[in-house]
Amino acid sequence: MSLATTVAATKPAKLKSADKASSMSANLSHAKYIASKVIGILVLVILGIIVIFPVYYSFAGTLMQQQDIAANPPAIWPKHGVTWTNLTTAAQIIPLVRQYINSFGSTLIITVAQVITSTLVAYALVVLKVRGANVWFTLFLGTMMIPGESVIIPNYLTISSLGLRNTFLALILPFLASGFGIFMMYSFMKQFPMELVEAARIDGASNLRLLWSIVLPLSRPAIASLAIYTFLTHWNGFFWPLLVTETPEMQTIQIGITQLQSPDNFNPGLVMAGAVLAVIPTLLIVILGQRQIVRGLTAGSSK
Repeated sequence: MSLATTVAATKPAKLKSADKASSMSANLSHAKYIASKVIGILVLVILGIIVIFPVYYSFAGTLMQQQDIAANPPAIWPKHGVTWTNLTTAAQIIPLVRQYINSFGSTLIITVAQVITSTLVAYALVVLKVRGANVWFTLFLGTMMIPGESVIIPNYLTISSLGLRNTFLALILPFLASGFGIFMMYSFMKQFPMELVEAARIDGASNLRLLWSIVLPLSRPAIASLAIYTFLTHWNGFFWPLLVTETPEMQTIQIGITQLQSPDNFNPGLVMAGAVLAVIPTLLIVILGQRQIVRGLTAGSSK
C-alpha cells in the first residue's frame, strides 16, 4: 500500500474524532449552562420564600384560630377553619376606621405637598435659573445633613405654641417640604435637554406653559418615585404622631396597632391582624408602583 493511500485512509478517522470531541465539548458547555441556570433559579426561589413567608404568615395568622397559632409546631395555614375574630376584635379595641383616615389623609397631603414644592423649587433652580440658584441649592442640600431627631423638639414646641397639639394639622405641618425631594427633582431636571426648553421659549411659551407641557411630562418617573418614597416613609411614621396626638381618635394606625398588644393577655393573632391592616396600603403602593420606582431610579443613567 502506498503512502498516499495510507494518508487518505487516516484523514476520515481524524475528522470523525475531531467532530466527536467538538460535539462532546458543546454538550458539556450546554450542560454547564443548564446547571448554572437551574442553580440560579433555585437560589432565587429560596430567597423569595424567605422574603415572602413572613408576609404570608402574617395574613394567614390573621385568619387563624388561637389553637392553630399556639400549636407546637405552629400551623402554617388555618387547619381549624378561617376566623374573622382577630380583625373584628382589633376594630373594637381601637377606632380603626378613624385611624385609617388619619393615616391615609395625612400621608396623602404630605405626599402631594412635597411633590409640588420639590418640583417647583427644582424648576426655579434649574430651568428658570433664579439668582443665587447654587446658594439656594446648597442651603436645601444642607437641610439633609441635619438629623431629624434634632428638630423634633423645636417642631413640637412650635406646634404646642400654636395650639395645634392633637389636631390633624400637627400631623402634616412640619413635612410639607423636603430637602431630599428638592435634591431628587433638581438632580433629575439637571439632565433635561435644554434645547427643548429654549425651543419652547422661542415659540412663545410662558413659564407656566413650559412647566405644564414640557417639564412635568418629562419628570413623571422622578415624580412617581418621589411620591412613592414619601408615601411609604410617612405612612410608617410613628414617633411624631405619637408625640403630637393624645386621643385614639387623632392617632394614626401605626400607633393604634401597638395598643393591640397586652402583656396580660397576649394574642399573636390580634397583633398580626393589626400588622396586616397597617401593611396592606404599602404593599399595594409597591406592587402598583414598581415600574415607576424602577424607571425613576434608572432615569438619567443613559442618554
